[in-house]
Amino acid sequence: MKVLILAAGRGTRISRYLSGNPKCTVNIGGGKELIQYTVETLLKKGVTQIAIALGYRADVIRSSLKAYPQVQYYYNPFFDVTNSIASAWFARDFLAGGEETMIMNGDVYLEDRLMDYILAYQKSPVMFADGTRKLEADYKFYYRNHILEKYGKELSEEETSGEYIGVGRFDGPFMQWFVKEMNRRIQVQDHAGWWENVVYGLVENHEQPVFVEEINGMFWAEVDYIEDYDRILKFRGIEKRIP
Repeated sequence: MKVLILAAGRGTRISRYLSGNPKCTVNIGGGKELIQYTVETLLKKGVTQIAIALGYRADVIRSSLKAYPQVQYYYNPFFDVTNSIASAWFARDFLAGGEETMIMNGDVYLEDRLMDYILAYQKSPVMFADGTRKLEADYKFYYRNHILEKYGKELSEEETSGEYIGVGRFDGPFMQWFVKEMNRRIQVQDHAGWWENVVYGLVENHEQPVFVEEINGMFWAEVDYIEDYDRILKFRGIEKRIP
């Protein structure tokens, strides 16, 4: 199992609270930053092939993880004018081996048992969603019988089945296709999209089902807004926001 963590973005919606540091380095208590927690949790669960796609303030993330020599780094020098598909493309050599792979956004906090659940899940390609978050959902999924049909920020309440949590899991054959399709998109200058758009293309073209698995009852949060950060601290039993 390989894990690619996308952590190249600026995080403009919460940046004023972070003193200019990347979102994934936010302090979540217990002497841990978010990215440290994620890497430590993966290593504890036996994942030894971990890569991080860097961009904005790459030096800060490298410094945060200097105690983890197992981590591989890939740098997107165009992070300020591209999106996560370009960051994933710079890590294409890591993804190209045709192995089971989990791809996640670096600003996502996953509780321990949720990490176990995702790593053990077998269907592919699968994206994970929280069916308990519909009204407050940021990026929305509409799915029936665990098959993704619609996605986006603009879906209506009636069209929303749950909130995408920023994580996907894929088997080896799918990853071989993923890298080829990602390369094709980059070659035609489609570098402003997310890495997830490669997967969503299957839905648009009706090529094969994209599965959605609900993680209801397990805790996660994506650090886009200060309220998300507060939810993480509350889950970890920390009442006062950490400066």
